[in-house]
Amino acid sequence: MHPGETDVVTVEIARLGARGDGIVETPRGPLFVPFALPGERVRVALGAGERARLVSVERPSPERVAPFCPYFGRCGGCLTQHLARAPELAWKGGIVAGALAAAGVEAGEIAPTVEARGAGRRRLTFHGRILDGAARVGFMAARSHDLVAIDACPVAEPGLAGAPKAAHVLTHLLRGSGKPLDIQVTLTEAGLDVDLRGHGPVDAGLRAKMVGAAGLLDLARLSLHGDILVERRPPLVRMGRAAVAIPPGGFLQATGAGEAALAGLVLEAVGKARRVVDLFAGAGPFALRIAERAQVHAVESDAAALAALDRAARGTPGLRPVRVEARDLFRRPLLSTELARVDAVVLDPPRAGAQAQALRLAETTVATIAYVSCDPATFARDAAILVGAGYAIERVTPVDQFAHAPHVELVGVFRAPRARR
Repeated sequence: MHPGETDVVTVEIARLGARGDGIVETPRGPLFVPFALPGERVRVALGAGERARLVSVERPSPERVAPFCPYFGRCGGCLTQHLARAPELAWKGGIVAGALAAAGVEAGEIAPTVEARGAGRRRLTFHGRILDGAARVGFMAARSHDLVAIDACPVAEPGLAGAPKAAHVLTHLLRGSGKPLDIQVTLTEAGLDVDLRGHGPVDAGLRAKMVGAAGLLDLARLSLHGDILVERRPPLVRMGRAAVAIPPGGFLQATGAGEAALAGLVLEAVGKARRVVDLFAGAGPFALRIAERAQVHAVESDAAALAALDRAARGTPGLRPVRVEARDLFRRPLLSTELARVDAVVLDPPRAGAQAQALRLAETTVATIAYVSCDPATFARDAAILVGAGYAIERVTPVDQFAHAPHVELVGVFRAPRARR
């Protein structure tokens, strides 16, 4: 047994938890067993807490499959590669349904989870460390600060195959500071876009070396804390017909297929609306697509993202007018008077949700609200506000672009009562 473990026992897994752990019901409460599946009989090593270590699987589930990544079980990025894809999608739909039930919210329909992993992740964030005098690059182990060095990530797009090498070269180049680095690598039409975090300002000599390394690695762009050191080619990402030069380190949906699936659901929801407000608009994954058929007012607090959206809108022929506004929607949500002549509202807040904006939307007569969320719990909280004000949830659709991880996106469509329109 490992240090701190007290006993090895045989247990049966009752269900799968929201973080991907198998759960055993005990008189003292739930016991969490990573890498175990419902219905399995397993041997586990007990410790002092509520988590146990899987020792062996005595009776496997028919839904168990062989993990395809050699780092699985050590790297903390993927937690459910041992679960077949169809039950994984169903499990994620259950997470959404459970969050709504916990908030006392009834949805008209919870659609089947949309498969949206596509060609894989288009962005990876590596951790770079100098250990025993050598550069090491990888991901963190689950619930740990231990670094798992990797040479390749099989859940990433093939175009990111050179990302670990780039991260290693840059970590080695910046080894003099001794500081841990975060190296975000994004796949764009122009190649790899790299943004480094964790290192302080660099002098002219080191800056020149970094620019030289970007050339040798054929990077599209290299930035340090968002400060562009060199841009050899514009790092463009397609959003509908528009080509967006994304800002360094700016938010981007995890997969291209995921963004397309979410945008398709949003476009279906807004339908023939002529005036649409896009809140938490980012660099425009929804606004730029909606503008192909409707006027859009895009609101975002991140100045760089908003500028990228504005440039793309102005540079794309055939779009309807797109008006942009810089605004902190947590502190200054749009008021009902500002939404009086709007046909539809789209919002895609961060994990914290949009409680302040939901309270203001509850006072409006907007016919359609399409709420995109990466956190079912905060979505359910905000949905309860809208439903309490008379809005009806027409449909909630889970979208899974984070295959083998517990994260799930969703799009909820709300309709106002006809009497309020």
